[in-house]
Amino acid sequence: MPSLFSPLALGALELPNRIWMAPLTRCRAEEGHVPGPLMAEHYAQRASAGLIVAEATMAMEGHSAFWHEPGIHSQAQVNGWRLTTEAVHRAGGRIVLQIWHGGRACHPLLNGGRQPVAPSPIAISGDEVHTPEGKQPYVVPRELGDDEIPPIVEGFRRAARNAMAAGFDGVEVHGANGYLLDQFLRDGTNRRSGPYGGPIENRARLLLEVLEAVAEETPLMGLRLSPINSFNDMADSDPIGLITWLARRLNDLPLAYLHLMSGDFLGRQQGDVLSPARRHFRRGAPLNAADPATFYSPGPAGYTDYPTLPAA
Repeated sequence: MPSLFSPLALGALELPNRIWMAPLTRCRAEEGHVPGPLMAEHYAQRASAGLIVAEATMAMEGHSAFWHEPGIHSQAQVNGWRLTTEAVHRAGGRIVLQIWHGGRACHPLLNGGRQPVAPSPIAISGDEVHTPEGKQPYVVPRELGDDEIPPIVEGFRRAARNAMAAGFDGVEVHGANGYLLDQFLRDGTNRRSGPYGGPIENRARLLLEVLEAVAEETPLMGLRLSPINSFNDMADSDPIGLITWLARRLNDLPLAYLHLMSGDFLGRQQGDVLSPARRHFRRGAPLNAADPATFYSPGPAGYTDYPTLPAA
């Protein structure tokens, strides 16, 4: 696969290869959602990727959905992320930050009792969230007023500006996987009327306003979408129509890339891609076995202690 290892121009960045590290929430931030040295070590270990897309990061205070996820809304968080960007750059890597708002996937127990917000007052059903009091059902979110939406756009703008101050090479806007921007996009969760509800062009308005604001703060902007992913109890009556409309409209914006998830976390799209990857890549060496019990646990176990394949 020679093209996989060939350089790629991405905006002003020259990527050494086309193997990217996707954003992976691992819940290792310190108190106050501050990234620390452990996260810097984790990302520096992966700096040989053509591009690292760092994990979902809170654009605004008070909207935690994972308990120990990082933020980018305070100076302490900017300083903490600088440990990561400096470590990655020292190792010769490139890294962008995924900025995010959890919307109805947030929980009062993670946010000082604050009720989550969403386009419409529809709770996530059939799942639970990890909290300091154990797993809890999701709560009914409060419907955002139209006058509350411009501050969210500005929150994403400040997050992009802070990401640049922290030393990132760019920003990825998280518009996927059932979080706030995706909740506005899909008609299963957006039942509102007015300028941000109804037809696709209205449901997409918040996403487009966020992208326009973020583009003014960063030299490189990407976007993640997942139009058929049912994770977080998501659905849309016409996902093909949605992505077709968006793809056409996004041509008007300065996107460096579109990160499109084509499948469903819950397995509605099947296919064995692991076997051919093992058969034809990694010099015949076995892949490290993943330990799901450590995906969201604290500390280095299952995070920075995976063995590295020695150089040839």
